[in-house]
Amino acid sequence: MNMIRRAKMPTTAMTSAAALALIIGLGLSSCSKPSEQNAAEQTAAPENATEQVATEQNAGGNDASSQNAKARLKAMSDYLAAQKAISLSYDTVFEVVSDDHQKLQIATSGSIALERPDKLRASRKTGFSDTETVFDGKTLSILGKVQNSYVQAEVPGTIDTLIDQLRDRFQRQLPGADLLQSGVYDELMTGVTDVKDLGSGVIGGTECDHFAFRAKDTDWQIWIAQGSNPYPCRYVITSKGVDQAPQFTMVVRDWKAGAGVAGSDFTFKPPAGAKKLDAKDLQALKESSDLPENYKIGASQ
Repeated sequence: MNMIRRAKMPTTAMTSAAALALIIGLGLSSCSKPSEQNAAEQTAAPENATEQVATEQNAGGNDASSQNAKARLKAMSDYLAAQKAISLSYDTVFEVVSDDHQKLQIATSGSIALERPDKLRASRKTGFSDTETVFDGKTLSILGKVQNSYVQAEVPGTIDTLIDQLRDRFQRQLPGADLLQSGVYDELMTGVTDVKDLGSGVIGGTECDHFAFRAKDTDWQIWIAQGSNPYPCRYVITSKGVDQAPQFTMVVRDWKAGAGVAGSDFTFKPPAGAKKLDAKDLQALKESSDLPENYKIGASQ
């Protein structure tokens, strides 16, 4: 959904003759009526989630509104961690700033299917690239569909391991990585200094609770579905220390969770005629960009 470290914004990447694209994106909305009482509705989360959060010594406020926001975020985190399989579609908007200080938006769409602890398939399509990422618990495969080329690397471990390796080794992130890890609450709350309950809003026809969080370098908001399945409906990150405060936003669609819902084959099968690039091309992913040279990324990892 980590997907994005609090003091960072996602980077973008671009296809080149020797490398494949791998970039991430995450929507924006407004909310309407205030609401604080929905934390008690989360029967799918541990009953003591509110107590756990209320006793934490985190910064972010001790008033009832702040504690409710933390409790709801903790309930969402526990719900996500308890799901053995998840599938979703997403739409993202990633803002960049041009050299002449014009803020522009890059729109993308894709899908994610995972089975814990170590299976994942993700797709992402932009105006510059069409990529698919497959992880079977041992091997990471990245396919550039436009080039019909792919690269592979050994990354044994869990989905958490994959997220860390993509970030630290390849300087890339999975779409929504912050929300895909096993410890969502701890990752998201790192460095948080202020928490606000902003009431409720409706995302894609689903009524959600809307919360805002502040950290040193970023502000972020999340809309969490009300009811017994508190999944993330919308996630927005704002980079405060960058020209024009660009945002990275994600809207979740077609949410499904529970045993067997992923329904995906996590074995990578190269399409006919696909070219396997040398391992050195994985290194090239670090320097690649999905944007023309006269654009600059709104914020960097």
